[in-house]
Amino acid sequence: MYSERISLILSKAQAKEGDRIRLETERGTFEGILMPRPDTGNSNVIVIKRDDGYNVGVEFSDKCIVKKLGSRSGEFSFPKYEARGNRSLPGISMIYTGGTIGSKVDYVTGGVYMLTKPEELLYEVPEIYEMADLRIRNLMSIASEDMTYKEWASIAETVASELNDGSSGIVITHGTDTMHYTAAALSFMLKDLNATVAITGAQRSSDRGSSDAFVNLVRSFQVAAGSDIAEVGICMHAGSSDGKNYFIRGTKARKMHTSRRDAFKPVNSTPICTIDEGGKLEYISEYRHKEHGRGKVKAVTGFEPKVALIKTHPNSDPGIIEYYMGKGYRGIILEGTGLGHVPSSPSIKDLSWLSNVKRAVDAGIVVGVTSQCIYGRVNDKVYRNLRLLKEAGGIHCEDMMPEVAYVKLGFLLGNYKSEEARKMLAVNIAGEITERSVADFDLV
Repeated sequence: MYSERISLILSKAQAKEGDRIRLETERGTFEGILMPRPDTGNSNVIVIKRDDGYNVGVEFSDKCIVKKLGSRSGEFSFPKYEARGNRSLPGISMIYTGGTIGSKVDYVTGGVYMLTKPEELLYEVPEIYEMADLRIRNLMSIASEDMTYKEWASIAETVASELNDGSSGIVITHGTDTMHYTAAALSFMLKDLNATVAITGAQRSSDRGSSDAFVNLVRSFQVAAGSDIAEVGICMHAGSSDGKNYFIRGTKARKMHTSRRDAFKPVNSTPICTIDEGGKLEYISEYRHKEHGRGKVKAVTGFEPKVALIKTHPNSDPGIIEYYMGKGYRGIILEGTGLGHVPSSPSIKDLSWLSNVKRAVDAGIVVGVTSQCIYGRVNDKVYRNLRLLKEAGGIHCEDMMPEVAYVKLGFLLGNYKSEEARKMLAVNIAGEITERSVADFDLV
Protein backbone atom coordinates (compact mmCIF):
# COMPACT_ATOMS: atom_id res chain seq x y z
CA MET A 1 0.00 0.00 0.00
CA TYR A 2 1.16 3.51 -0.78
CA SER A 3 1.39 6.10 1.99
CA GLU A 4 -1.54 8.48 2.52
CA ARG A 5 0.59 11.27 1.09
CA ILE A 6 1.27 9.45 -2.21
CA SER A 7 -2.29 8.16 -2.41
CA LEU A 8 -3.54 11.76 -2.21
CA ILE A 9 -1.14 12.92 -4.97
CA LEU A 10 -2.16 10.03 -7.22
CA SER A 11 -5.83 10.75 -6.59
CA LYS A 12 -5.37 14.42 -7.58
CA ALA A 13 -3.66 13.28 -10.79
CA GLN A 14 -6.55 10.81 -11.33
CA ALA A 15 -3.94 8.08 -11.69
CA LYS A 16 -4.70 4.51 -10.67
CA GLU A 17 -2.60 1.37 -10.59
CA GLY A 18 -2.21 0.10 -14.15
CA ASP A 19 -2.39 3.62 -15.67
CA ARG A 20 0.53 5.08 -17.60
CA ILE A 21 2.17 8.00 -15.77
CA ARG A 22 5.11 10.37 -15.99
CA LEU A 23 6.97 11.09 -12.75
CA GLU A 24 9.13 14.24 -12.82
CA THR A 25 11.75 14.36 -10.07
CA GLU A 26 15.00 16.10 -9.23
CA ARG A 27 16.80 12.92 -10.37
CA GLY A 28 15.10 12.80 -13.76
CA THR A 29 11.86 11.89 -15.47
CA PHE A 30 10.40 8.40 -15.38
CA GLU A 31 7.60 7.01 -17.53
CA GLY A 32 5.75 3.73 -17.40
CA ILE A 33 2.91 1.79 -15.81
CA LEU A 34 2.04 2.64 -12.22
CA MET A 35 2.51 -0.55 -10.25
CA PRO A 36 0.97 -1.45 -6.87
CA ARG A 37 3.13 -0.87 -3.82
CA PRO A 38 4.26 -4.24 -2.39
CA ASP A 39 3.27 -4.97 1.20
CA THR A 40 6.91 -4.78 2.30
CA GLY A 41 9.39 -1.93 1.95
CA ASN A 42 9.10 1.86 1.91
CA SER A 43 5.50 2.97 1.35
CA ASN A 44 6.81 6.37 0.21
CA VAL A 45 8.32 4.92 -2.98
CA ILE A 46 6.39 4.97 -6.25
CA VAL A 47 6.91 1.87 -8.41
CA ILE A 48 6.83 2.18 -12.19
CA LYS A 49 7.20 -0.56 -14.80
CA ARG A 50 9.29 0.86 -17.61
CA ASP A 51 8.86 -0.01 -21.27
CA ASP A 52 11.91 -2.31 -21.13
CA GLY A 53 10.09 -4.57 -18.67
CA TYR A 54 11.98 -3.56 -15.54
CA ASN A 55 10.44 -2.01 -12.43
CA VAL A 56 11.96 1.12 -10.92
CA GLY A 57 11.24 2.51 -7.45
CA VAL A 58 11.40 6.30 -7.02
CA GLU A 59 11.30 7.86 -3.56
CA PHE A 60 8.65 10.57 -3.50
CA SER A 61 9.36 14.14 -2.37
CA ASP A 62 7.51 17.47 -2.35
CA LYS A 63 9.22 18.40 -5.62
CA CYS A 64 7.90 15.34 -7.50
CA ILE A 65 5.21 15.91 -10.12
CA VAL A 66 2.85 13.12 -11.24
CA LYS A 67 1.13 13.33 -14.63
CA LYS A 68 -1.28 10.75 -15.97
CA LEU A 69 -0.55 9.87 -19.59
CA GLY A 70 -3.11 7.18 -20.24
CA SER A 71 -5.69 4.94 -18.62
CA ARG A 72 -5.33 1.26 -18.00
CA SER A 73 -6.61 -0.46 -21.13
CA GLY A 74 -7.47 -3.71 -19.43
CA GLU A 75 -5.59 -6.77 -18.29
CA PHE A 76 -2.40 -7.54 -20.19
CA SER A 77 -2.65 -10.48 -22.54
CA PHE A 78 -0.45 -11.91 -25.24
CA PRO A 79 -1.84 -11.83 -28.76
CA LYS A 80 -3.51 -15.10 -29.52
CA TYR A 81 -1.66 -17.39 -31.88
CA GLU A 82 -3.55 -20.41 -33.08
CA ALA A 83 -1.58 -23.62 -33.33
CA ARG A 84 -1.31 -24.87 -36.88
CA GLY A 85 0.06 -28.10 -38.23
CA ASN A 86 2.44 -29.09 -41.01
CA ARG A 87 2.46 -32.84 -41.54
CA SER A 88 5.73 -32.69 -43.48
CA LEU A 89 7.61 -31.69 -40.29
CA PRO A 90 8.45 -33.81 -37.21
CA GLY A 91 5.48 -34.12 -34.89
CA ILE A 92 6.36 -32.46 -31.59
CA SER A 93 4.04 -32.24 -28.59
CA MET A 94 4.32 -29.29 -26.22
CA ILE A 95 3.08 -30.19 -22.74
CA TYR A 96 2.27 -27.09 -20.72
CA THR A 97 2.49 -27.29 -16.90
CA GLY A 98 2.85 -23.64 -15.85
CA GLY A 99 5.77 -21.80 -14.28
CA THR A 100 7.45 -18.48 -15.03
CA ILE A 101 7.74 -19.26 -18.75
CA GLY A 102 3.96 -18.92 -18.92
CA SER A 103 3.42 -15.96 -16.60
CA LYS A 104 2.70 -12.25 -16.78
CA VAL A 105 2.44 -9.23 -14.54
CA ASP A 106 -0.42 -9.15 -12.05
CA TYR A 107 -1.29 -5.48 -11.60
CA VAL A 108 -3.08 -6.22 -8.36
CA THR A 109 -0.13 -7.68 -6.48
CA GLY A 110 2.77 -6.39 -8.55
CA GLY A 111 3.97 -9.95 -9.02
CA VAL A 112 3.39 -12.45 -11.79
CA TYR A 113 0.82 -15.16 -12.32
CA MET A 114 0.53 -18.03 -14.73
CA LEU A 115 -1.31 -18.11 -18.00
CA THR A 116 -3.82 -20.83 -18.65
CA LYS A 117 -3.51 -20.89 -22.45
CA PRO A 118 -0.12 -22.09 -23.72
CA GLU A 119 -0.90 -20.76 -27.21
CA GLU A 120 -0.25 -17.29 -25.79
CA LEU A 121 3.45 -18.10 -25.67
CA LEU A 122 3.69 -18.79 -29.37
CA TYR A 123 2.97 -15.40 -30.90
CA GLU A 124 6.58 -14.37 -30.22
CA VAL A 125 8.12 -17.47 -31.80
CA PRO A 126 6.32 -18.24 -35.11
CA GLU A 127 9.53 -19.96 -36.31
CA ILE A 128 8.49 -22.96 -34.23
CA TYR A 129 5.93 -23.74 -36.93
CA GLU A 130 8.81 -24.09 -39.40
CA MET A 131 10.43 -26.72 -37.15
CA ALA A 132 7.58 -28.93 -36.08
CA ASP A 133 4.08 -30.17 -36.66
CA LEU A 134 2.98 -28.85 -33.30
CA ARG A 135 0.51 -30.41 -30.89
CA ILE A 136 -0.28 -28.64 -27.63
CA ARG A 137 -1.35 -30.37 -24.42
CA ASN A 138 -2.50 -27.98 -21.70
CA LEU A 139 -1.93 -30.38 -18.82
CA MET A 140 -1.83 -28.05 -15.81
CA SER A 141 -0.88 -24.54 -14.77
CA ILE A 142 0.89 -24.55 -11.40
CA ALA A 143 4.04 -23.20 -9.80
CA SER A 144 6.73 -25.87 -9.73
CA GLU A 145 7.14 -25.56 -5.96
CA ASP A 146 3.60 -26.97 -5.76
CA MET A 147 4.51 -30.05 -7.83
CA THR A 148 4.12 -33.44 -6.15
CA TYR A 149 4.77 -37.02 -7.23
CA LYS A 150 1.20 -37.11 -8.54
CA GLU A 151 1.99 -34.37 -11.07
CA TRP A 152 5.21 -36.19 -12.02
CA ALA A 153 3.13 -39.28 -12.75
CA SER A 154 0.61 -37.28 -14.79
CA ILE A 155 3.37 -35.72 -16.90
CA ALA A 156 5.04 -39.11 -17.46
CA GLU A 157 1.76 -40.69 -18.55
CA THR A 158 1.08 -37.78 -20.92
CA VAL A 159 4.56 -38.03 -22.45
CA ALA A 160 4.13 -41.77 -23.03
CA SER A 161 0.65 -41.23 -24.51
CA GLU A 162 1.87 -38.52 -26.92
CA LEU A 163 4.85 -40.56 -28.11
CA ASN A 164 2.77 -43.70 -28.54
CA ASP A 165 0.23 -41.64 -30.48
CA GLY A 166 2.78 -40.59 -33.08
CA SER A 167 4.76 -37.64 -31.71
CA SER A 168 8.48 -37.84 -32.41
CA GLY A 169 9.56 -35.48 -29.64
CA ILE A 170 8.33 -33.70 -26.51
CA VAL A 171 8.80 -30.18 -25.11
CA ILE A 172 7.60 -29.64 -21.54
CA THR A 173 7.23 -26.10 -20.17
CA HIS A 174 7.84 -26.08 -16.42
CA GLY A 175 8.66 -23.82 -13.50
CA THR A 176 12.37 -23.69 -12.71
CA ASP A 177 12.32 -24.12 -8.91
CA THR A 178 11.81 -27.89 -9.02
CA MET A 179 12.46 -28.56 -12.70
CA HIS A 180 15.42 -30.81 -11.86
CA TYR A 181 13.24 -32.94 -9.56
CA THR A 182 10.72 -33.47 -12.37
CA ALA A 183 13.51 -34.17 -14.86
CA ALA A 184 14.90 -36.87 -12.55
CA ALA A 185 11.45 -38.36 -11.94
CA LEU A 186 10.68 -38.59 -15.68
CA SER A 187 14.11 -40.11 -16.33
CA PHE A 188 13.21 -42.99 -14.02
CA MET A 189 9.52 -43.27 -14.92
CA LEU A 190 9.78 -43.37 -18.74
CA LYS A 191 10.88 -46.80 -19.99
CA ASP A 192 11.92 -47.71 -23.56
CA LEU A 193 12.09 -44.04 -24.45
CA ASN A 194 12.50 -43.48 -28.20
CA ALA A 195 12.50 -39.67 -28.44
CA THR A 196 13.89 -36.48 -26.96
CA VAL A 197 12.02 -35.10 -23.96
CA ALA A 198 13.15 -31.49 -23.48
CA ILE A 199 12.05 -29.72 -20.30
CA THR A 200 12.35 -25.95 -20.40
CA GLY A 201 11.25 -22.84 -18.55
CA ALA A 202 12.23 -19.27 -17.85
CA GLN A 203 13.92 -17.34 -15.09
CA ARG A 204 12.06 -14.17 -16.09
CA SER A 205 8.41 -13.89 -17.07
CA SER A 206 7.43 -13.80 -20.70
CA ASP A 207 6.32 -10.15 -20.73
CA ARG A 208 9.67 -8.83 -19.46
CA GLY A 209 12.15 -7.32 -21.88
CA SER A 210 14.91 -9.54 -20.48
CA SER A 211 12.85 -12.74 -20.60
CA ASP A 212 14.68 -15.91 -21.55
CA ALA A 213 11.40 -17.72 -22.26
CA PHE A 214 11.33 -17.56 -26.03
CA VAL A 215 14.97 -18.47 -26.66
CA ASN A 216 14.59 -21.47 -24.35
CA LEU A 217 11.37 -22.49 -26.09
CA VAL A 218 12.83 -22.30 -29.61
CA ARG A 219 15.97 -24.24 -28.71
CA SER A 220 13.96 -26.88 -26.92
CA PHE A 221 12.01 -27.45 -30.13
CA GLN A 222 15.26 -27.53 -32.09
CA VAL A 223 16.70 -30.30 -29.92
CA ALA A 224 13.39 -32.19 -29.74
CA ALA A 225 12.87 -32.08 -33.52
CA GLY A 226 16.45 -32.30 -34.70
CA SER A 227 18.38 -34.62 -32.38
CA ASP A 228 18.87 -38.36 -32.12
CA ILE A 229 18.69 -38.23 -28.31
CA ALA A 230 16.32 -40.61 -26.53
CA GLU A 231 16.60 -39.15 -23.05
CA VAL A 232 14.94 -36.69 -20.72
CA GLY A 233 16.89 -33.46 -20.38
CA ILE A 234 16.71 -29.83 -19.32
CA CYS A 235 17.20 -27.20 -22.05
CA MET A 236 18.13 -23.80 -20.60
CA HIS A 237 20.67 -21.03 -21.17
CA ALA A 238 24.35 -22.01 -21.08
CA GLY A 239 25.40 -18.44 -20.24
CA SER A 240 23.87 -15.11 -19.27
CA SER A 241 23.59 -14.09 -22.96
CA ASP A 242 21.48 -15.77 -25.65
CA GLY A 243 24.50 -17.43 -27.27
CA LYS A 244 23.90 -21.10 -26.49
CA ASN A 245 21.66 -23.43 -24.57
CA TYR A 246 22.64 -26.64 -22.80
CA PHE A 247 20.70 -29.87 -23.04
CA ILE A 248 21.55 -31.54 -19.71
CA ARG A 249 20.65 -35.12 -18.78
CA GLY A 250 17.67 -35.11 -16.43
CA THR A 251 19.51 -36.96 -13.65
CA LYS A 252 22.58 -34.70 -13.81
CA ALA A 253 21.05 -31.21 -13.83
CA ARG A 254 20.72 -28.86 -10.89
CA LYS A 255 19.46 -25.31 -10.39
CA MET A 256 22.52 -23.45 -9.07
CA HIS A 257 21.31 -19.84 -8.98
CA THR A 258 18.08 -18.18 -7.95
CA SER A 259 17.72 -15.73 -10.83
CA ARG A 260 20.45 -15.97 -13.48
CA ARG A 261 19.47 -17.15 -16.95
CA ASP A 262 22.17 -19.84 -16.80
CA ALA A 263 20.95 -21.19 -13.47
CA PHE A 264 21.03 -24.86 -14.54
CA LYS A 265 24.35 -26.67 -14.65
CA PRO A 266 25.40 -30.27 -15.19
CA VAL A 267 26.82 -31.88 -12.05
CA ASN A 268 29.45 -34.64 -12.21
CA SER A 269 28.84 -34.73 -15.95
CA THR A 270 28.92 -32.62 -19.10
CA PRO A 271 25.87 -31.53 -21.12
CA ILE A 272 24.69 -33.98 -23.73
CA CYS A 273 24.83 -31.19 -26.29
CA THR A 274 24.69 -27.46 -26.88
CA ILE A 275 22.28 -25.64 -29.21
CA ASP A 276 23.47 -22.36 -30.77
CA GLU A 277 21.63 -19.37 -32.20
CA GLY A 278 21.31 -21.04 -35.59
CA GLY A 279 19.91 -24.24 -34.13
CA LYS A 280 23.13 -26.22 -34.63
CA LEU A 281 23.60 -29.08 -32.16
CA GLU A 282 27.08 -29.89 -30.89
CA TYR A 283 27.23 -33.21 -29.04
CA ILE A 284 29.55 -33.21 -26.03
CA SER A 285 28.95 -36.51 -24.27
CA GLU A 286 27.57 -39.99 -24.87
CA TYR A 287 23.80 -40.41 -24.88
CA ARG A 288 21.05 -42.93 -25.49
CA HIS A 289 20.06 -43.02 -29.17
CA LYS A 290 16.49 -43.18 -30.45
CA GLU A 291 17.16 -46.53 -32.10
CA HIS A 292 17.48 -48.08 -28.62
CA GLY A 293 13.76 -47.60 -28.01
CA ARG A 294 11.78 -50.82 -28.22
CA GLY A 295 8.09 -50.68 -29.05
CA LYS A 296 5.80 -48.50 -27.00
CA VAL A 297 7.04 -46.11 -24.33
CA LYS A 298 5.93 -47.16 -20.86
CA ALA A 299 5.19 -44.85 -17.95
CA VAL A 300 6.09 -46.61 -14.68
CA THR A 301 4.69 -44.12 -12.22
CA GLY A 302 4.69 -45.77 -8.82
CA PHE A 303 6.21 -43.51 -6.17
CA GLU A 304 6.64 -43.85 -2.41
CA PRO A 305 6.08 -40.40 -0.86
CA LYS A 306 7.35 -41.47 2.55
CA VAL A 307 11.01 -40.85 1.73
CA ALA A 308 12.91 -38.14 3.61
CA LEU A 309 15.87 -36.02 2.52
CA ILE A 310 17.91 -35.02 5.61
CA LYS A 311 20.92 -32.71 5.76
CA THR A 312 23.44 -33.56 8.48
CA HIS A 313 25.67 -30.88 9.99
CA PRO A 314 27.73 -30.21 13.12
CA ASN A 315 25.50 -30.46 16.22
CA SER A 316 22.67 -32.01 14.18
CA ASP A 317 20.21 -34.16 16.16
CA PRO A 318 20.11 -37.78 14.91
CA GLY A 319 16.73 -38.10 16.65
CA ILE A 320 15.20 -36.82 13.40
CA ILE A 321 15.56 -40.39 12.14
CA GLU A 322 13.39 -41.60 15.04
CA TYR A 323 10.81 -39.00 14.03
CA TYR A 324 10.58 -40.36 10.48
CA MET A 325 10.51 -43.94 11.75
CA GLY A 326 7.52 -42.99 13.89
CA LYS A 327 5.82 -41.53 10.81
CA GLY A 328 6.15 -44.81 8.92
CA TYR A 329 8.77 -43.66 6.43
CA ARG A 330 10.28 -46.34 4.23
CA GLY A 331 13.35 -44.50 2.93
CA ILE A 332 15.84 -41.84 4.00
CA ILE A 333 18.51 -40.05 1.99
CA LEU A 334 21.20 -38.44 4.12
CA GLU A 335 23.13 -35.44 2.84
CA GLY A 336 26.44 -36.13 4.50
CA THR A 337 29.54 -33.94 4.50
CA GLY A 338 32.58 -34.51 2.31
CA LEU A 339 32.78 -38.09 1.07
CA GLY A 340 29.50 -38.97 2.79
CA HIS A 341 30.27 -38.50 6.47
CA VAL A 342 27.74 -38.16 9.26
CA PRO A 343 28.67 -37.29 12.85
CA SER A 344 29.97 -40.64 14.09
CA SER A 345 32.23 -40.21 17.14
CA PRO A 346 31.55 -36.71 18.48
CA SER A 347 32.56 -35.67 22.02
CA ILE A 348 28.83 -35.40 22.77
CA LYS A 349 27.89 -39.06 22.38
CA ASP A 350 24.18 -38.41 21.83
CA LEU A 351 25.03 -36.61 18.57
CA SER A 352 26.38 -39.73 16.85
CA TRP A 353 24.14 -40.81 13.98
CA LEU A 354 25.41 -44.39 13.71
CA SER A 355 23.06 -46.11 16.15
CA ASN A 356 20.03 -44.29 14.74
CA VAL A 357 20.95 -45.28 11.19
CA LYS A 358 21.35 -48.91 12.28
CA ARG A 359 17.97 -48.92 14.04
CA ALA A 360 16.32 -47.53 10.92
CA VAL A 361 17.97 -50.13 8.67
CA ASP A 362 17.10 -52.94 11.08
CA ALA A 363 13.49 -51.71 10.93
CA GLY A 364 13.48 -52.16 7.14
CA ILE A 365 14.10 -48.54 6.12
CA VAL A 366 16.42 -48.01 3.15
CA VAL A 367 19.06 -45.39 4.06
CA GLY A 368 21.11 -43.81 1.27
CA VAL A 369 24.08 -41.50 1.74
CA THR A 370 25.01 -38.60 -0.56
CA SER A 371 27.19 -35.51 -0.20
CA GLN A 372 26.10 -31.94 0.25
CA CYS A 373 29.28 -30.93 -1.63
CA ILE A 374 27.31 -31.46 -4.89
CA TYR A 375 30.42 -32.20 -7.01
CA GLY A 376 32.42 -35.41 -6.62
CA ARG A 377 31.27 -38.74 -5.24
CA VAL A 378 30.79 -40.38 -1.87
CA ASN A 379 33.18 -43.20 -1.02
CA ASP A 380 33.00 -45.63 1.89
CA LYS A 381 36.58 -46.85 1.44
CA VAL A 382 38.57 -43.80 2.55
CA TYR A 383 37.94 -43.04 6.23
CA ARG A 384 37.03 -45.21 9.19
CA ASN A 385 33.82 -43.31 9.94
CA LEU A 386 32.65 -44.00 6.39
CA ARG A 387 33.14 -47.72 6.94
CA LEU A 388 31.29 -47.50 10.26
CA LEU A 389 28.34 -45.90 8.47
CA LYS A 390 28.39 -48.65 5.85
CA GLU A 391 28.44 -51.28 8.61
CA ALA A 392 25.38 -49.57 10.11
CA GLY A 393 23.59 -50.14 6.78
CA GLY A 394 24.06 -46.80 4.99
CA ILE A 395 24.31 -47.14 1.19
CA HIS A 396 26.75 -44.72 -0.40
CA CYS A 397 25.11 -43.38 -3.58
CA GLU A 398 28.22 -42.81 -5.70
CA ASP A 399 28.05 -39.45 -7.56
CA MET A 400 24.29 -38.91 -7.37
CA MET A 401 23.06 -35.53 -6.23
CA PRO A 402 20.93 -35.63 -3.06
CA GLU A 403 17.77 -34.56 -4.94
CA VAL A 404 18.24 -37.26 -7.56
CA ALA A 405 18.88 -39.93 -4.91
CA TYR A 406 15.70 -38.80 -3.13
CA VAL A 407 13.61 -39.09 -6.33
CA LYS A 408 15.23 -42.39 -7.26
CA LEU A 409 14.57 -43.97 -3.86
CA GLY A 410 10.93 -42.84 -3.96
CA PHE A 411 10.62 -44.36 -7.43
CA LEU A 412 12.28 -47.64 -6.41
CA LEU A 413 10.18 -48.07 -3.26
CA GLY A 414 7.05 -47.25 -5.27
CA ASN A 415 7.70 -50.03 -7.77
CA TYR A 416 9.88 -52.66 -6.06
CA LYS A 417 10.15 -54.44 -2.75
CA SER A 418 12.41 -52.83 -0.16
CA GLU A 419 15.24 -55.35 -0.58
CA GLU A 420 15.23 -54.87 -4.36
CA ALA A 421 15.19 -51.09 -3.88
CA ARG A 422 18.14 -51.37 -1.50
CA LYS A 423 20.17 -53.28 -4.11
CA MET A 424 19.24 -50.94 -6.97
CA LEU A 425 19.87 -47.63 -5.18
CA ALA A 426 23.61 -47.57 -5.95
CA VAL A 427 23.19 -49.09 -9.45
CA ASN A 428 22.91 -46.83 -12.50
CA ILE A 429 19.53 -47.11 -14.25
CA ALA A 430 18.99 -43.69 -15.91
CA GLY A 431 22.38 -42.02 -16.18
CA GLU A 432 22.27 -40.87 -12.55
CA ILE A 433 25.57 -42.63 -11.70
CA THR A 434 28.70 -42.30 -13.77
CA GLU A 435 31.65 -44.65 -13.57
CA ARG A 436 34.00 -41.71 -13.22
CA SER A 437 32.91 -38.29 -12.00
CA VAL A 438 33.45 -35.25 -14.20
CA ALA A 439 33.53 -32.25 -11.90
CA ASP A 440 33.84 -29.50 -14.50
CA PHE A 441 33.90 -26.35 -12.41
CA ASP A 442 34.34 -24.20 -15.51
CA LEU A 443 30.65 -24.87 -16.19
CA VAL A 444 29.53 -23.29 -12.93
